[in-house]
Amino acid sequence: MLSKSEIKYIQSLAHKKFRDQEGCFVVEGEKMVDELLTAFPVQVVRMYATRKWIAEQNRSLPPELTVFEVEDFEMAKISFLSSSSPVLALVRTKIRTVADIDLKASMVLLDHIQDPGNLGTIIRSCDWFGIRQLVCSPHTVDAFNPKVVQSAMGSLLRLNIIYTDLRELMEKGLIMPVYAAVLQGRSVFEVHAKKPFALMVGNESRGVSPALQALASETVMIPRIGDAESLNAAVATSVLLSALTK
Repeated sequence: MLSKSEIKYIQSLAHKKFRDQEGCFVVEGEKMVDELLTAFPVQVVRMYATRKWIAEQNRSLPPELTVFEVEDFEMAKISFLSSSSPVLALVRTKIRTVADIDLKASMVLLDHIQDPGNLGTIIRSCDWFGIRQLVCSPHTVDAFNPKVVQSAMGSLLRLNIIYTDLRELMEKGLIMPVYAAVLQGRSVFEVHAKKPFALMVGNESRGVSPALQALASETVMIPRIGDAESLNAAVATSVLLSALTK
């Protein structure tokens, strides 16, 4: 039986303040936890699972891993999902800083992305196109927000995600072509990107700030054929990466 304090502790990890304070976040779902245990078992702090899930495991769980058996109604109390899964893990957050940025590898720069679903999808797109670095402005939504974690799936754990001042980074040390995504610019399909490169994507409603656009090597856009006013930021990122990584 989970104690009230333990339930309260897990629920507190829905908030960035407590995730930062405790250095961990929540991963839910059988598929995501399976991938977590396969590729990143040392990052798991502890797990909560139903008796049925534990009984169905064909693998040997790491002996150092603490797994608490819980009832379905208890899982519903600690889950951040509308329909709780049979397993939930507390995962240690990897702290990345500017010093961890590899200037010899391509990256995506995010300027004030606010929607968790967009960030999660962008993380998956980066993983799909082999981009292992995601550098976010301080006002971008937290990558360990529960909605981001669910949207990103296992890709979240494969990327180096850093939060820093993008203007300072570009002015002081980003020695590679930076392509800023805008509504009016050169067609991305005409660009032959040098590797490594940085793709900069802006806020869902305001786009890349003028100050950052001014520091970019080039502004690029996706030519419009139909009548839609704009593309979702995550969809646009996928299209742009497909063109730039070809």
